[in-house]
Amino acid sequence: MIKEKNKEQNNKRKKRHGSIPGFGLSMGITLTMLSMLVLIPLASILLYGLSLSPSEFFAIVCSDSVRYALRTSILCSFIAATINCVFGMIIAWTLVRYNFFHRRLIDGLIELPFALPTAVAGITLSKMYSNTGIPGKWLSAIGIDVSYTHLGIVVALIFVGIPFVVRTVQPVLQKFDYQYEEAAHILGAGRIITFIKVMLPELMPALLTGFGLAFARGMGEYGSVIYISGNSAKDHTQVVSYVIMQKLNYMDYAGATAVALVMLITSFVILMVINLIQIKQSKRTNNV
Repeated sequence: MIKEKNKEQNNKRKKRHGSIPGFGLSMGITLTMLSMLVLIPLASILLYGLSLSPSEFFAIVCSDSVRYALRTSILCSFIAATINCVFGMIIAWTLVRYNFFHRRLIDGLIELPFALPTAVAGITLSKMYSNTGIPGKWLSAIGIDVSYTHLGIVVALIFVGIPFVVRTVQPVLQKFDYQYEEAAHILGAGRIITFIKVMLPELMPALLTGFGLAFARGMGEYGSVIYISGNSAKDHTQVVSYVIMQKLNYMDYAGATAVALVMLITSFVILMVINLIQIKQSKRTNNV
């Protein structure tokens, strides 16, 4: 019996290691690539930003152009991520719960914003929603201008952010047990009550994760926003990424680094919140 247990333990250890090289080599490659591509560039931004005096740093960050750009990016990203949570959940629900013609094709099209160059998306959206485009012409006739406004920025951020919500909610719906819904219906709950009381609590961590990812993507988006926003300082349609690029064009490296540092801190806070949500969800799943 003891020999059989030892053999089983050895087999489990072999399965854990697999065919990839040893832990030391794998960890060394991981740390090297992570340091060269992520840690060192981020550390350089942090060090250069901290080299500025507090008065210089806050003078750059609190300037009118940066403040308006931050407000525009945060507000538009928040609105777009909220809209993506609603429609992303509906899309994920449709793809998981219903069988229809070309479902796999539509499921694959969800990845299109990831594969499509963001500049191409920005040019296409700005042309469609301008006064000469078909949707833009109809909207302009009723007094709604999309291109070169804050609404255009929201439209572009919805386009690039909706895959995050769909792909985070979809696996949760696929693993959701139908017995909970059936039990709620047997107890007399309607569809709306069943969704709010039974399904929404299970979907909420995934929705919050998708919201955070879409919000973070919107905060740093450049290619799809740069054309449809108009980049007007007067109308406050400049986003943070455009302000950073503008400062680099004017050789203002200190200003660009200070704004980039603010974006870096914001990204870290968003990622920390997302990780806390995922940890909470994993603990809840393990307890169940």
